[in-house]
Amino acid sequence: MTDNQGQTGQAVKERVVPKKDEPRLFNVLLMNDDYSTMDFVVHVLEGVFQKSPAEAYRVMMQVHLHGSGLAGVYPWEVAETKVETVTGMAKDAGYPLRATIEEARG
Repeated sequence: MTDNQGQTGQAVKERVVPKKDEPRLFNVLLMNDDYSTMDFVVHVLEGVFQKSPAEAYRVMMQVHLHGSGLAGVYPWEVAETKVETVTGMAKDAGYPLRATIEEARG
């Protein structure tokens, strides 16, 4: 028996570990308007974005006072679905509440 038994040659195969890229993330922002009620915005934040009542109120006040507020940070497909859900809920309720998507920074 030789020391090279079971080997197919002198070459050594390296194990290649594929690099896993983290998905790009996107901010979903709620935009202020003069018609959507504060209660409705809180309802959307609790229902669509799973915010606690206190966190939903805080974000709603951010929207009210500053024109927009961060509802959540998600991969593109999830963010797009959240925006579509908000748009549908607002339309069904008769409010012009809008949600937008922007790329999250670093």
